[in-house]
Amino acid sequence: MKIGIMGGTFDPIHNGHLMLGHAAYETFSLDQIWFMPNGNPPHKKSETIKSTAEDRMKMTSLAIAPFPEFVLQPYEALREEVSCSYQTMEYFKEMYPEDEFYFIIGADSLMAIETWVHPERIFPTCTILATYRDEIKTKEEMDQQIHHLSEKYGAQVLLMETPLMPVSSHELRASLQAGESVSAYVPDAVCGYINEHQLYR
Repeated sequence: MKIGIMGGTFDPIHNGHLMLGHAAYETFSLDQIWFMPNGNPPHKKSETIKSTAEDRMKMTSLAIAPFPEFVLQPYEALREEVSCSYQTMEYFKEMYPEDEFYFIIGADSLMAIETWVHPERIFPTCTILATYRDEIKTKEEMDQQIHHLSEKYGAQVLLMETPLMPVSSHELRASLQAGESVSAYVPDAVCGYINEHQLYR
């Protein structure tokens, strides 16, 4: 199978995440997209994550439930240790040697990927799908970075233009804290869960 990996804190998951998953699924004819909430990501301090891993897994599960091609991948959320991408991808490659993995990241992550822990160990495990919008990084800059990563690490990187979703999880948390509705940006089932459990208040 061809499997796309969508990692993130998903705090909370929103329609932009789902839109990105659909774009990768359709553009590259993938069989599944695994939505993988981070448990203890190395680049974020734990105090910036405002809901529990259990809540974020539940919200992700509710958001992707209508789409059979989307799958909840709890591996990182269930780990107590810091989860580094190279460790996760090496684990998946060992567990599912017959499958092809496509690791979905944004333009900013592509430009910064050499600052990650052991980036050289990520590239042999997967193809990188780098999403871009012209207002974040120009395609020319990304093409230069792809050429560099290919020459230095033998990386396989594909570009994917994505629609702009004018919202972030950070902005949604601020709106919820202010008592504002986020129903335009978040699936109904996730809104219901947030309200029921009084998250981000």
